[in-house]
Amino acid sequence: MRVIMLAPPGAGKGTQGERIAARYQVPHIASGDIFRDEVARKTPLGERLRAYLAAGDLVPDELVLSVILDRVLAASRDDGGFVLDGFPRTLAQAQAAAKIARDTGASAQAVVYLDAPAEVLIERLSGRGENRADDSADVQRHRLEVYAQHTKPLIDYYTDRGILIRIDATPAVDEVSEQIFAALDAIDN
Repeated sequence: MRVIMLAPPGAGKGTQGERIAARYQVPHIASGDIFRDEVARKTPLGERLRAYLAAGDLVPDELVLSVILDRVLAASRDDGGFVLDGFPRTLAQAQAAAKIARDTGASAQAVVYLDAPAEVLIERLSGRGENRADDSADVQRHRLEVYAQHTKPLIDYYTDRGILIRIDATPAVDEVSEQIFAALDAIDN
């Protein structure tokens, strides 16, 4: 199973991405986790990423592509699929990834779009309690603005490709998972 998770911050991409990966026994590739790990380890890449993450800004497309694409292609080849969480985030990333995926046979089978109203997202982000640098109220609002500007256009892009699955992300976690699994099981059969 090859799945892309698309959702605003706080909608549950990480939680649902992990559940999908476990169900279909494929790697969960979370760009945010990869980037935060690089920052924590103070690698040269981490130093380049630090300012973007702390401000809640998107990491530049070329940097994201250089970090993520090799992992995605390896997962598709070695593990039979992937769940992408936090990539792609822009139309340029999606188009570049789609071209490479077509050339290598690693195209996504589905894009799970977790939809939730802004007030629910802000409440969830405020209650995460993870003490992440990108969880302050100002950064949360900025992240939602960045999402609306750069990532939301992907909804139309994937709808036009016929692979977008819209899921209501406001119910309880297990109910959201059930909706996702029902939709993905229909594709996987």
